[in-house]
Amino acid sequence: MRVSAPVLALLLALPLPLYAQDAAFPRCLAAMQPQAAARGVDAATFARYTADLQPDRTVLPLLDAQPEFTTPIWDYLAGLVDDQRVADGRAMLATRRDLLARLQAQYGVDPETVVAVWGVESDYGRITGKRPLRVSLATLACEGRRQDFFRGEFLALLSLLQAGDLSDPQLTGSWAGAFGQTQFIPSTYARIAVDGDGDGRRDLVASVPDALASTAHYLQRAGWHTGEPWGYEVKLPPGFDASLAGRTARRPLSDWVARGIARADGSEIAASDARSALLLPAGRDGPAFLVFRNYDAIYSYNAAESYALAIATLADRLRGGAGIVAAWPTDDPGLSRAQRRELQALLLARGHDIGAVDGMVGTATRRAIAAEQARLGLHPADGRAGQRILESLRRAAPAVAPATAFTLPPAYATLVQSPSPTTRRTVKMQDVPGLSLGKHHGLDALLVDTPLAKAAISLFGGQVVSFAPAGQQDVFWLSPLRADLPTPIRGGTPVCWPYFGRQGQSNEVPAHGFVRTVPWQLVAASREADGTVVLELEPPPLQDLALRLRMQLRIGRTLEQRLSTTNAGTQPVRFTEALHNYFRVGDAATVRIEGLDGLTFLDKNDGGNAHVQQGHWDLHDPRDPGRADRLFPGAGGRYRLVDPGLRRRIDLQVDGGRSAVVWNPGEAGAARMADVGPHWREFVCLEAANAGPDVVELAPGATHTLVQTISAAPL
Repeated sequence: MRVSAPVLALLLALPLPLYAQDAAFPRCLAAMQPQAAARGVDAATFARYTADLQPDRTVLPLLDAQPEFTTPIWDYLAGLVDDQRVADGRAMLATRRDLLARLQAQYGVDPETVVAVWGVESDYGRITGKRPLRVSLATLACEGRRQDFFRGEFLALLSLLQAGDLSDPQLTGSWAGAFGQTQFIPSTYARIAVDGDGDGRRDLVASVPDALASTAHYLQRAGWHTGEPWGYEVKLPPGFDASLAGRTARRPLSDWVARGIARADGSEIAASDARSALLLPAGRDGPAFLVFRNYDAIYSYNAAESYALAIATLADRLRGGAGIVAAWPTDDPGLSRAQRRELQALLLARGHDIGAVDGMVGTATRRAIAAEQARLGLHPADGRAGQRILESLRRAAPAVAPATAFTLPPAYATLVQSPSPTTRRTVKMQDVPGLSLGKHHGLDALLVDTPLAKAAISLFGGQVVSFAPAGQQDVFWLSPLRADLPTPIRGGTPVCWPYFGRQGQSNEVPAHGFVRTVPWQLVAASREADGTVVLELEPPPLQDLALRLRMQLRIGRTLEQRLSTTNAGTQPVRFTEALHNYFRVGDAATVRIEGLDGLTFLDKNDGGNAHVQQGHWDLHDPRDPGRADRLFPGAGGRYRLVDPGLRRRIDLQVDGGRSAVVWNPGEAGAARMADVGPHWREFVCLEAANAGPDVVELAPGATHTLVQTISAAPL
């Protein structure tokens, strides 16, 4: 092969080990082609699924960092067998009752165990892994230890793709190649997966019946004995010889009884010849368990003691059990996922940039914990998420959100009363088909009318006040009781900037920022080939404010709104912001919002105290029914408003915004608002934001962009 001089120079400039590794990877892939052919994978298929592969070496350290072996068992079980997973599992037992009964009759495995595997492996299908399977398995097949094992899994994956069992070559899963609802590796998928829904395919990714049937089949093949327990918690007598413990150190049950072992719940152990083993996962000072053959079947699913105990104890709790009785030998027990999210919210409130509040304790969260442990004098300051740091932060004085104080700009009052520089002449100069200047409910507005959508943008406040995709009703609500300008417009999407609420502000400045009560100017407009209209608007420069704002709107089948903030000054500036969407609904009391379940929120109606969202949001939360004013810090950015009244859903996708806000004043609150009154049922606010603890700090010359994309579809 001839290499050109520029390419050769580039290769020679690389560190030698990196160059050698990258050269070795394609050779390793090519060397697997004969093995693939021996498995029936034809040359064309092999080439198609390997041609674009590049190694992902971030998977290599994970070979020695599996949580089953590196996490204290009390932390591991606290997150996997918590109240939330139990409640969700019981709901799944009810929802899938008929299917699970059929599987029990067919495979002999009880519903609770099957559902427990589902819950631990993927949180009932919510978390199935984000790493591209072909990339991860190809990397592990060519580098690191256990290459032979992962080579077999990579080739098994190619076989499944060729056979049509899997249809998506971009399929994702865990770093080690497990994927789907119950996380089968490819070779197990090939051997064990079954068609549980009768559609002729084995689809463990999208089909819950296939996944649960395959899990029951796996356990049956692993030696599950119908009607027998996996084991149970026991108490050891004083002076017991702990060296007798171990999963493979089997003895007759009668032997353990003779040695003084008793059940932790006080019930009697019937002595028999049943072979059983004693587990002491944290030593003789922690909980103890006698386990039988069914425990081994669970253990074979993932050969780790902590994993098998998670499945077994979750299944017990799904049957109504109270959980493990004995305490773990630690003075700092682990945290449930709800407690981890609460801890993350407390860290965010103290100014730590840890990303999303998701209950996943990663590097940023551990770094923030270590900083707070050091500040509070807790030792060791090791970054571990436990009860001690959570309780300490709960007791500490409530954190004040980082200040974002701004003063009223000079001549602001004059700006509020000024007309927009945008006129019919400036709009005409843009020469964009479907764009005009006119009136919308009495407001001077840019009007968009194309085959894709209709929209209206008020020049006062730069506010989108209407967006109706072709053939659909308006997405936004606009108050019929709206006050005359310059009172802020109630409805549409107010732009709250450079602060949201009164965070850090004095009472002499308006709530929710300066720009929603000043005239905006159209600075650019165009129409793309597909008919999408693109508009760019700006508020007037605000004297003594270093920040500059520009908004871009893309109006087509969806509405994309981009707020770009640039720091034109010489010092860092902290600010907050929100796109305060008023979504039109049939009846707020029947609406739900998906994408918030399990997130921590700060409740303005409860003095800003933190709580955890239980299930989808609606107005029927028994803690505070009929109203909502909730700020979700560190939220995920993907939300869906489901509206049975108007028989549609509205999807909101957010990038660059770490907060979500949900607001509806309820009947009593609306009665005190002249521009809402009896119309409170007609809207729900779901807002894209950086607010509360999610303050943006912008360096001189830097730009931050908040983006929201809104789409609507019939139910």
